[in-house]
Amino acid sequence: MDVFVARQPIFNRSQNVIAYELLYRSSSQANAAHISDSNQATIDVVLNTFMEIGLEKVAGRKRAFINLTRPFLLGVHPLPFDGSNVTLEVLEDIEIDDELITAVYALANQGYQIALDDFIYSEPWVPLLKIADIVKLDIQAQSVNELKESIAKLRQYKVKLLAEKVESRDEFEFCLEQGFDMFQGFFFCKPLVVGGQRAQPSPLKLSVMNLLQKINHQDFNFDELVDVISLDTTLVYKLLRYINSAYYSLPTKIGSVRHALVILGEKNIRLWVNLIVLTNLQDKTHELLNITLIRAKMCELIAVKLGLPHDKDKFFLVGLFSTIDVFLNMSMQEIVATIPLADDVKSALLSNAGILGEVLSIAQNIEKGHWEEVELMTIAISDITESYLESLDWAYQITMTMKEVNR
Repeated sequence: MDVFVARQPIFNRSQNVIAYELLYRSSSQANAAHISDSNQATIDVVLNTFMEIGLEKVAGRKRAFINLTRPFLLGVHPLPFDGSNVTLEVLEDIEIDDELITAVYALANQGYQIALDDFIYSEPWVPLLKIADIVKLDIQAQSVNELKESIAKLRQYKVKLLAEKVESRDEFEFCLEQGFDMFQGFFFCKPLVVGGQRAQPSPLKLSVMNLLQKINHQDFNFDELVDVISLDTTLVYKLLRYINSAYYSLPTKIGSVRHALVILGEKNIRLWVNLIVLTNLQDKTHELLNITLIRAKMCELIAVKLGLPHDKDKFFLVGLFSTIDVFLNMSMQEIVATIPLADDVKSALLSNAGILGEVLSIAQNIEKGHWEEVELMTIAISDITESYLESLDWAYQITMTMKEVNR
C-alpha cells in the first residue's frame, strides 16, 4: 500500500471540528517519505482515498480540504468527487495565469469550495481572491504587523479567514481577536499553562485520579473496582447503556454492578471506564478524544505487526494516556507519579523512551503527517499505513457508540 494519508482537524471559533485537511505523502522508499513527483503523488493518493479507501473512512462525515496540483485544477486529471464535501486548496507556489484563473472559476461554478493555501498578498492573486471562499494564512510565516496588514487587505473580499499553524493557546486567542473564522494547528493538544500560585487538585480531578488508579493498576482488583464504580451513579448508568447496545445480546437482565462488570470482561472494563472518565472532563474538544483513540488503537495494532501481541494492551494504554495531561490540565509528571503504571509505560509517556515510546512516536508523527520522521524499526511502511487507516475506522465507530452512551 504505497499511499500515505494523514489528517489535521480544522476548527471553528467554538473549537468544534468542521473539517479535516488531508495531508499526503508518497514515496517508493520504505524508509522515507520524500516526494519526487508531487503530481503523481497527488494522483495516487486521490485515487486511493476516494476510490479505494473511501473518504468517510478517512474524514468521517466532515468536509475534506485537499491540496491540488495545477493539472488537477486545469482538468487534465478528473476529480473523482463532487463539491458537496470537499474544499479544493490552491497551493501558494502554483503559477497564476489566465488559464488557471479560468479553470478555478469554472470549478467554483461547479460547486467546489475554493481555498487559497499559505496565502501572501500580491497583485497576481487578486483575481483568485474574487473567486475564493477561504484564505489560509500561516501565522508563523508573518510578523504580527504583517499579519494584521494582510487581514486588513483581505477584508475587502468575501472570504473567510483560516489561521494555519496555531500552536498555542495564546496564538489561538490572538487569532480570535483578529477575527479569524477557522483555525488549524496543534493548539488543542497543548496543556494550558497558567502562571501564579500552584493550585490544589480539584475534587473532580481527585475523583478521576482515584478511579484511574483503580482501573489501570497492574494488579487488577475486581472487588475493589466494583466498590469504586458503584459509588458513581453516572458511570454505572453509562456502562449499562453500553452493555445494552448492539455490542451485546443479553439473555438475562443485569442484576448488579458486579454482574455488569463480569459481562464486560477485564479488557472492556478498562477501555470503557477510561473513555467515560475522559469524556466527563469539561472544556475539552471532541477531537482530542478522537485523536486519543486513534493513537491508542494504532499503538496496539503496530505492536501486533511487530510480533508483540501479548503486550498489545500495554501499547494501547500508552496511546490512551498520551493526552491525559491535556484532559486533566496537569503535568504528565504529576499524573504518572500518582497512577501505579509500569515503569516502561511511565518512560514512554514522559520521554517517548523504549519500544513503547518509539511506537507512540510513530503514531504521533503520522497523526501530524510527518511521515519523513517515522522510524520504521522492523515494520514495513505499508503495515503502518494499514494500521493508521484501521485506527481511523475503529475510532469513528467507537465515537459513534460514545455519543449513544452519553445521550
